Amino acid sequence: MSNWPGKYVIGLTGNIATGKSIVRRMLEHLGAYTIDADALSHRAIAKGAPGYQPVVGTFGKFILNLSGEINRAKLGRLVFNDPEALKDLEAIVHPLVEHAVDLMVLGATQRIIVIEAIKLLEGKLVTGCDTVWTTYAPESVQKARLMQKRGMSEQEAVQRIQAQPPQEVKMAAANVVIQNTGTFEDTWKQVVKAWKVISSVADTSPATVRKARAGELAVQRGLPRDSANIAALITRLSGGRRMLLPEDVMAAFGDKAFLLLMADKQLVGLAGWQVENLVARTTELYLDPGIPIPQALKTLVIEVERASQDLQCEASLLFLPPQLATQEDVWKEMGYTRRTPQTLGVQAWQDAALESQPSNTILLLKQLRQDRVLRPI
Repeated sequence: MSNWPGKYVIGLTGNIATGKSIVRRMLEHLGAYTIDADALSHRAIAKGAPGYQPVVGTFGKFILNLSGEINRAKLGRLVFNDPEALKDLEAIVHPLVEHAVDLMVLGATQRIIVIEAIKLLEGKLVTGCDTVWTTYAPESVQKARLMQKRGMSEQEAVQRIQAQPPQEVKMAAANVVIQNTGTFEDTWKQVVKAWKVISSVADTSPATVRKARAGELAVQRGLPRDSANIAALITRLSGGRRMLLPEDVMAAFGDKAFLLLMADKQLVGLAGWQVENLVARTTELYLDPGIPIPQALKTLVIEVERASQDLQCEASLLFLPPQLATQEDVWKEMGYTRRTPQTLGVQAWQDAALESQPSNTILLLKQLRQDRVLRPI
């Protein structure tokens, strides 16, 4: 039984580049509340966060970049080559992450919680889990992913892989092993099968808005089975600039969620949206020009905000094409302001904007909550 009464907690782990985050997002699509403990560890040592001064005091100012932030790559090279230094870092960061996870689980309205952590089994978080899931991929797949997605050299990729314990250790400790070696659809089927076993714990269906009357607009959560309709809509509304196939959209579900705007059971718009590190990022907005645009924007973005608040997000970032950014009355009424990444103020929000902003888009910000996880104590 977990440390949190009324919650069923899945501990999700796996070695580097085995697809943990993809599985976490799949579980989020199915209705779980998910926490990326590794991202929280990055936040714990950001400038102004409670772990910043202890880390700088322990390892020295040479790990700082020009803006005074801790250079995680430099810190990583230091601790990965020195087991004692790694222990010192973990002694600072792990208690802060555990405290943040506790706050987030207690604040979640969902009954099923997923905690993703690469070192789940080595720390205290595993003691609060009802079940342990691990992802698996062969070393050749891990190496290819690290080289393609993170730009590592072959030597760097092999070093990172071999610095971790054998995958068999995690597999032996796991209740569920997800073989993440094929297509998104193959992995999705494994996750859904395992989910069905535990989902009787609670009503875990992703929430949707009320059913709309004839002529009204409503929003529903997209699922992989909607991939063909999503691909057709984006292809049509982009004027063919984005020619998507259903399998392209299916793969995109590993990175984001889709909220679908419906009118009389027809798909007339969508938002491509993801939550990482407590920051909601809407990177795609498509609306059929035949519907009332101000009403459609409000209906869709209100649901983005509601879903983001369900996940305890601190801020909502919208990356808009110029024609939608001109709807200034809508954005003013909804509380959004035009910003640049450098003016967002909070380092995690700046990082989210710099990581996610598509080219030729305009950034709008709305703060969703005043309290922040891992702010200075």
